[in-house]
Amino acid sequence: MLDQVFTQPFTLARQRTGPLLEERIAFLTQLVSKSYPQRSVQNYARDLLTIAQAVVRADRPRKVLTLAEVKRKLAKQRRLYPLAVRWLQSIGRVRQPAAPLIPGAKKITEFVDYMEHVEELRPETIRKHRWVVEQFLAQMDAKSRSLHKITPPQIDAAFQKLLDRGNYSRRTVPGFASSLRAFFRFAETRGWCRKGLAAAIRGPRVFSQTSLPLGPSWEDVRRLLAMTEGNHPRNILARPILMLFAIYGLRRGEVSRLRLEDIDWEHEVFRVVSSKTGQVRTYPLTRSVGNAILRYLQEARPKSSHREVFLSLRFPFGPLRESLWSMVGRRLRSLQVSLPHYGPHSLRHACASQLLASGLSLKEIGDQLGHADPDSTRIYAKVDLVGLREVADFDLGGVL
Repeated sequence: MLDQVFTQPFTLARQRTGPLLEERIAFLTQLVSKSYPQRSVQNYARDLLTIAQAVVRADRPRKVLTLAEVKRKLAKQRRLYPLAVRWLQSIGRVRQPAAPLIPGAKKITEFVDYMEHVEELRPETIRKHRWVVEQFLAQMDAKSRSLHKITPPQIDAAFQKLLDRGNYSRRTVPGFASSLRAFFRFAETRGWCRKGLAAAIRGPRVFSQTSLPLGPSWEDVRRLLAMTEGNHPRNILARPILMLFAIYGLRRGEVSRLRLEDIDWEHEVFRVVSSKTGQVRTYPLTRSVGNAILRYLQEARPKSSHREVFLSLRFPFGPLRESLWSMVGRRLRSLQVSLPHYGPHSLRHACASQLLASGLSLKEIGDQLGHADPDSTRIYAKVDLVGLREVADFDLGGVL
């Protein structure tokens, strides 16, 4: 195996005499089977040897390490830490950290089972309810973790903490209240809490269209896309993803779940499953976006059994999900633009504002964004101030 990667005798000798030889060869074999370029395999081989030499002690060659020990041993080579953890965990040489204790874990599991098999809720809804309940119970102090001791004032105080921190908008917190009401209604049927607690849960009152959706300007979007030019695999991957966010206004989940069979190259369209409604929307595939996706598929996408279009570029290759936040946020921050949020949703706002400025109706914009509720689109009417001024200055020609 190593003969296929290196040709220089001295380099081969170093690789063969290093620790964890079989484990390193197994990792490199997987890379070769997935058609990784030879230069990439060579770089991985050098990094794995450095990691093995740093973490393996001659007197204790089979010791299982903690994550803290790995970090300490690689203190001077921090860039290798993510690879080290991934590789050492895969070969059983790193002790897996204990799962954090979640208050009420058994009750939450029963609640999830009820939502899935009795209520038959969508997976996204179940995940949201579960996350909210976990966060709420973790926030309560130890004495209050008994559900029987939880009172409406404590719940009100928890909501107030969320608002005071500024991490969530007043439009988001009512969703938390809805999740908690669902959980405590279920808890009441099981006798876990006092009767009437679910009905007493109230989120803050939200007034219609109280805030503006803010995203980067279209000029900033152009600058963002310009950053993805070139031949680096990370840019080849990022370009079509950023285009899908900015040009089509897709949600993060809609991009991460996009599958190879969703793209109809012959008819130049692609299909998207809505994150909110589960309905399928069909979009025309513009030439620029199509070319960007095609280049990624031909030059950067690793060979994999996964059917999702966009995969991570590092082993183990899998669908991109949470990493889409950092992909967008890192690039937006480098533009030094001031935004309330730097994730993919900010590009969705930029798309809606650009469509409005281009003269599309709110109905057309809502169809593009996949809004089931017209009120979700109507808020963008407050954004195009230039367009509103043009309406105000319009000469009615003596009609009035």
